This record gives sequence, C-alpha cells and structure tokens, in this order.
Amino acid sequence: MFLPDQPLPQGLFRFIALDVETANANRGSISQIGLACVRMDGTMETFATFIDPQEEFAPFNTELTGIDATTVRGAPSFAQAWKQLEPLLRGQLLVQHSGFDEKALMAACQQAGLPVPRLIWADSVKVARKAWPEFRGNGGHGLAHLKEALGLSFHHHDAGEDARAAAEVVLLAEARLSKTIEAITGRTAHLQMSFAF
Repeated sequence: MFLPDQPLPQGLFRFIALDVETANANRGSISQIGLACVRMDGTMETFATFIDPQEEFAPFNTELTGIDATTVRGAPSFAQAWKQLEPLLRGQLLVQHSGFDEKALMAACQQAGLPVPRLIWADSVKVARKAWPEFRGNGGHGLAHLKEALGLSFHHHDAGEDARAAAEVVLLAEARLSKTIEAITGRTAHLQMSFAF
C-alpha cells in the first residue's frame, strides 16, 4: 500500500516504533517506511508505505527486502510521504532497532531539501540489552536472534514487520523489567498526558 491510500494511525500513543528499508548503500534512499503505534493500553496499530527513492536499487538491497523499482512504481517520494508522516511523529517517543533508521530519515530529509526534524528516539537494541543481558555473546540483540529467542513472528526486512517486532521487543522488555520504556531509556515524549479517575 502507498500513502495516501492507506490511512495513518490516529490517536494517542505511548510510543511509535519506526523502521525503514533502503534501495542502496545511500542511507537516504528510503524505499519503505513502517510504523507500529503502541496505544496506552498496549494495543498496536501498524502502518507501512513504499517510497519511491528516485534512485537505483542495488541488487543486494533488493535481494534482502524484495523491493525493486517495480514495487515502488506509483509510490510517493520521500518528501510527499514525510509531509503526512511528520505531524504524526512529532512529539512522540520513537523506537528504532539500532541507530540506522534515525540516520536514514535525517539523510532523506537532507536529500529532499527538507528541514531535519528534532525527534525523540529510543533504541530497542539498548532496551533488549537491559532486559536480556544473557544474549550478549550468545546470539546477540539483533532482530533475527530476538525473533527466535523471544518467539516473535515477523518477516525480517519488511519495514512494517520490523517496526512491529521492535515494538514487541519493547513491550516484552517492559514486562520483564517491570518498567516503562521511559524508565528504561530515560527518554520521554514532548506531550505527556496523565489521567486521573
């Protein structure tokens, strides 16, 4: 699916996990963006869109992701997609699995001549290291190992699936550590809401 055909998630979210796939070695060559928006009650709404990177696809990347020029034909450019995504992401606590996704978004913004946004990032690799220190040197904390070790079910190197997996890692870590992501990472979203009943 592409923006604008697929509606973006709406509402209040505790955090949003984000993942990108790229067309080639250039970090800004985003070809897919996936989101997993985690609500206050722990339920999740996912979203993914292909992006036309307006660059050549490297065979390695296509083999890894299954995305090529045919897949993104008719998809929005990064600038077009970002115009719709940025208001949703602004002020949210964003989760990435490693630092690649943040760097890719920054590079894509720069390439498109867009202002580089100030976003709040947390890394689910670091969260996983705190929750499962026993995996260090024993498979590690990458999504492929966590998939097996934690019994997660997802298709690796699909941005929507990887975003959902990163969100699931955080939710499982919160349960294991009896702490919120904010307490685990020391990161909080700009807009904090409290409810009293």
